[in-house]
Amino acid sequence: MAAVSLRGITRHYDQSTEEAVSELNLEIKDGEFLVLVGPSGSGKSTTLRMLAGLEPLDSGSIILDGKDISCLDAKDRDVAMVFQSYALYPHMSVAENMGFALKVAGNDPQEIMMLVKESAALLNVEGLLERKPKELSGGERQRVAMGRAIVRKPQLFLMDEPLSNLDAKLRASTRTRISTLQRELGVTTLYVTHDQAEAMTMGTRVAVMNMGKLHQVASPQEIYDEPADIFVATFIGSPAMNILELSPGFTSPIFGPDSHHEILIGVRPDKWEISSVGMEVKVEAVEFLGADSYVYASLVSTGASLLGAEFLIFRCKPKEAPPTGEQIFLSPSEVHLFDKASGMRLKN
Repeated sequence: MAAVSLRGITRHYDQSTEEAVSELNLEIKDGEFLVLVGPSGSGKSTTLRMLAGLEPLDSGSIILDGKDISCLDAKDRDVAMVFQSYALYPHMSVAENMGFALKVAGNDPQEIMMLVKESAALLNVEGLLERKPKELSGGERQRVAMGRAIVRKPQLFLMDEPLSNLDAKLRASTRTRISTLQRELGVTTLYVTHDQAEAMTMGTRVAVMNMGKLHQVASPQEIYDEPADIFVATFIGSPAMNILELSPGFTSPIFGPDSHHEILIGVRPDKWEISSVGMEVKVEAVEFLGADSYVYASLVSTGASLLGAEFLIFRCKPKEAPPTGEQIFLSPSEVHLFDKASGMRLKN
């Protein structure tokens, strides 16, 4: 196990006017499972590749277990990576795939087989060791790719969206398996994903990136309850947080006087309540999701507008959902305040 420190790392591609990763500072604790999440093009995979030694750094440094590894070749970093595509050798058996890196390193064949069987038992693939990758399901291939990383007993695991090729049901069960396995092994892990559900359910901490910059690093609960800025607030949470902009001079019994015109107001869908006064909306559509329903509504009240969304969304119990076309009033039980100019969170 080892702690990792990313100190101002930057990566710029010649064909782009923007930096893929810009002066990123990030600390990963010894034995931690840190999830790096963000939309496509946010720089998360580039960060992972720089850590693995597959991309050079333009500036900054990477410290692993107190040692600067910034200029080391990938093979010398004691880092194991699990790729999105699994990257298994089709002509090799499962056992050969899992033990290949150790074979190249010159390890004893008996020791290799012992480590392969040990890892296979952890991953429930003991009965697949003689098969070729083409004979495996997507979930089995993913576990073999994990096993290939585990047998190396590295100081650091890097995982680049390893579940994106799986169907939704298998993805849910596999992420639980990965989280459990990481706790058992205790290996420091950086997991990259664009899926916020994976980020919020798997990581002990979550780092949110966008356009090459780090926006917030915190526990999943803190990121949900206290997003650092508008981007984090709207990216984390499904459906996204409603962001309201109030016009100068607008007064409301739920938002107070017009002093809010320099502030953006955020309300999570589960923090609206149907009431006799408040924000007047017209119900446009209702989504039934079993235990809950999501209601999509347009604003009727003048002086307020939605930022970055067509409809205001609120959650309610199916039996409480108003019919389409009805006009109702909503009041928030909790609001988040953001500075309109910078987008940064303000203390309520």
